[in-house]
Amino acid sequence: MTSPKNPFAAMMEQAQEMAKAVNPALETFAADGFEKLIPTMPADWMEGMFGKGLSEDGLDAKTKLLLTLAGLTCQGAQAEVPFKLAVRHAHVAGATAQEISETIAMMGMFAGLPASTRASKLAQDVLADSTKEETGE
Repeated sequence: MTSPKNPFAAMMEQAQEMAKAVNPALETFAADGFEKLIPTMPADWMEGMFGKGLSEDGLDAKTKLLLTLAGLTCQGAQAEVPFKLAVRHAHVAGATAQEISETIAMMGMFAGLPASTRASKLAQDVLADSTKEETGE
């Protein structure tokens, strides 16, 4: 008796075949760095959309984005692109590298060392890229 094919594997195989049919270059497409193509909102827009623009007595955009990083870290930073975007947006909203690092480190107590280590590595990569862009390297 043969075992049935894994449905997820079959779905992924079919998606790869469709991608090749649409554009042969998609066969080797990798999503690494894809988040760099997504622009970052200016700080004043973020404040208006997510910060005190909604509630004068509420949290500012920087704090909300640090809370987002905390939540994503607690999930093990599995959603790599949203995590990297949250780091970029928090940085633009005024969060320092130290504040981002402390937010991630604090979550290590709740999410565990593997989650905070992964989140720290991803954040370091994003912040290193931001530094290169700021210095024009």
